[in-house]
Amino acid sequence: MGPLPQSVLFCCDHNAVRSPMAEGIMKKFYGMDTYVQSAGVHNDLEIDGFCIAVCQELDVELSRHRSRSFDEMEQWGDDLSSFDLIVALSPASQHRALELTRVFHLDVDYWPIMDPTGVGESRNDKLNSYRQTRDQIITFLKDRWGEPTEAP
Repeated sequence: MGPLPQSVLFCCDHNAVRSPMAEGIMKKFYGMDTYVQSAGVHNDLEIDGFCIAVCQELDVELSRHRSRSFDEMEQWGDDLSSFDLIVALSPASQHRALELTRVFHLDVDYWPIMDPTGVGESRNDKLNSYRQTRDQIITFLKDRWGEPTEAP
């Protein structure tokens, strides 16, 4: 367990499920002391409705999230080199982050977070798989930075 970084970027494949969840939950847990952003390898999907629903259960509001890619981040002036830590939540995003940060001395962590999309038939099954993903992210966050500092 370490001190909170000043800034962290979560990334996954589409910035529609895993990385926005991680961004929202981290902000909720540890307040505004850390600058937290998220991005995807691609930006081809809107924020996922099931993702919004299971985060709402924790009072984490994701409905206003706008998905963005690494390329868009750079276009919008969010320089990768300004982050203390990049946390990749999928193999493709880990690969891309390592590729993009070769020139910087930057830590890239990999957290193997399950992709819940396409799992389950009924709405309830789907919600349960998204909850599993959400809870995996929470476990990794707590293992890395301890119990939430903000009251839930």
